[in-house]
Amino acid sequence: MRNRSMLILTTAVTAGALTLTACGSRDDKDGAAKDGDTGNVTVTIGLDAPLTGELSALGLGIKNSADLAVKTANKKEYVKGVTFKLESLDDQAQPSAGQQNATKFVADKTVLGVVGPLNSGVAEAMQKVFDDAKLAQVSPANTNPALSQGVNWASGDKKRGYKSYFRTATTDAIQGPFAAQYVFNEAKKTKAFIIDDKKTYGAGLAGTFKGEFEKLGGKVLGTEHINPDTKDFSAVATKVKSSGADVVYYGGEYPAAGPLAKQIKEAGAKVVVVGGDALFSPEYVKLAGATAAEGDFATSVGAPIESLASAKDFLADYKTGGYKEAYEAYGGYSYDSTWAIIEAVKKVVDGNGGKLPDDARAKVVEAVQGVSFEGVSGKVSFDEFGDTTNKQLTVYKVEGGAFKPVKSGTFGG
Repeated sequence: MRNRSMLILTTAVTAGALTLTACGSRDDKDGAAKDGDTGNVTVTIGLDAPLTGELSALGLGIKNSADLAVKTANKKEYVKGVTFKLESLDDQAQPSAGQQNATKFVADKTVLGVVGPLNSGVAEAMQKVFDDAKLAQVSPANTNPALSQGVNWASGDKKRGYKSYFRTATTDAIQGPFAAQYVFNEAKKTKAFIIDDKKTYGAGLAGTFKGEFEKLGGKVLGTEHINPDTKDFSAVATKVKSSGADVVYYGGEYPAAGPLAKQIKEAGAKVVVVGGDALFSPEYVKLAGATAAEGDFATSVGAPIESLASAKDFLADYKTGGYKEAYEAYGGYSYDSTWAIIEAVKKVVDGNGGKLPDDARAKVVEAVQGVSFEGVSGKVSFDEFGDTTNKQLTVYKVEGGAFKPVKSGTFGG
């Protein structure tokens, strides 16, 4: 989909560089220097996500997973002489708040990397702020293709606008068509009613679904735009029933999708509701009601994390970490986004004789572009647009009141 803290350097600045020396002792677990002095530099990785509000379940899963990555790096002493710290800011899924948070991160000249946001619309408001400051941004959840490939990406005129922007989630250029192929070829639904919330993520995703669905021979019997804040969708529910559609594709997020699905089915429409990764949450089932949600589909990025050998340690450590909230759809991708920044800091430090140079921000951006490692979600690396090279997607179906994976693969265009 869609939609992280600061870098505090607490060692002496000498000759324009921050030197990571071995003088003194390392900090112990609660931050106190053992011998009255420490040779560590504290690097705070920023995190931006909706930590309150209707999308907070996803945002808190992102925050907790980034926190786990930071704690793991410190426990392993992964970067010699560096202690990482996470500082999280709440954007409430609002572009204006995200832009303010981005400005806060940039204002502290010691910030070297930010994880987030969740929402593509929030990312749009943050990208230029970060890019002007040469500050790396790695999102675990944004899926709108234009963020990395420019507004004309669909016509093949792909241009990267911001070299500091990266993401570990694959894009809707693949996700929408992947859903369309499953709906038409395997679920055997041929008559669609398409609805979106007019936001960057939702409208873009609905558009890519529509294009592929029609290409396959499916008929679009109606389209509608809704205000997701309304929560009264009776008018559109009536239109869906009257249309004769057998599938509703919704481009948007679960806070509106749940009530929308419930009202459509209460109106008597014999349809399944399908959406993207922003529907892939237990919250969707809660809001729609288990009965109404039964049989609905959602696509999400990557393979089911519980099925990956690469995620075994993450799953165990998350449980041991005692986090109150679930890691949700983007937990593994948040961990990997955070680790990409950690890997980049390591590369910069190791390549500069144990020092963070004056232009550390720019160097970290360059280093993120070249990272390659086995992450929670599988191989993590970025292409020429800053997009993940991992194009895996999964279709989930609500069965017995919970999403269950039914197909995982890559889009065959």
